[in-house]
Amino acid sequence: MNGILYIVATPIGNLEDITLRALRILKEVDVIAAEDTRHTRKLLSRYGISKKLVSYWGAREKAKAEAVISRLKEGQDVALVTDSGTPGISDPGEVVIRGAIDEGLNVVAVPGPSAIIAALSISGITSREFVYPGFLPSKHNMRVKMLEELRLEHRTLVFYEAPHRLLDSLNDIYEVFGDRYCAVCHELTKLNEEVLRGRLSVLIEELQQKVIAGEYVLVLEGKVVEGITVEEAIPEVWGLMKKGLRRKEAARTIAQQYGLSQKALYDESLRQEDRDEA
Repeated sequence: MNGILYIVATPIGNLEDITLRALRILKEVDVIAAEDTRHTRKLLSRYGISKKLVSYWGAREKAKAEAVISRLKEGQDVALVTDSGTPGISDPGEVVIRGAIDEGLNVVAVPGPSAIIAALSISGITSREFVYPGFLPSKHNMRVKMLEELRLEHRTLVFYEAPHRLLDSLNDIYEVFGDRYCAVCHELTKLNEEVLRGRLSVLIEELQQKVIAGEYVLVLEGKVVEGITVEEAIPEVWGLMKKGLRRKEAARTIAQQYGLSQKALYDESLRQEDRDEA
């Protein structure tokens, strides 16, 4: 009988941010596959867990992933962890996960801390809908190209960024998107956690006076569409309805997004629908 591969989310900073289920799984599995065994050993030590550790990431990632999958085929249960957060989400682990799925093995999520969700929750920017492109490209030209593709996106945008590229990226965002509202979340859940909120021009000036180090999550407001009419917004109402929202909920969501009348959107969606069916 094959073993189970558990995808276990671990703290993104504060070691108290781990679920009871995650601790139980880490205690019960046969082996823990870690991004960095030295880092994971600190977490296990904190909770008195003594378990065999193997590495699945590095120069020989594919071979190491195959070794983990071999353990699963031998009937061993394996907990897959990264240094922080969830394996495979802008972190190593995807090769193991994809390999296990391709082999028809059971892959189970053990959810927990997420820097994306944590940043959204304290940003002050709507999280009703958001887009997560991950890290922006390191090269200026590629970064600007991606930003140009996202310039008209009306949903909230969330990016991870490395400290040595933070100001360059913020300046590029400012040049492409204009002076939008942004939350720069620094070292979330750690002792020196800090969140800066405001217009990009103000944040860039403020950050130029600070020591930039550690991990950053950027939450950026989407493009506000100005001057859109009720008639032009109806396709978006229908789009939300196709996703399962009731007409009233869809009209309310789009009305709030564009500053339109909920009743006018509701009535117009019915009118256009009746006209199309006639």
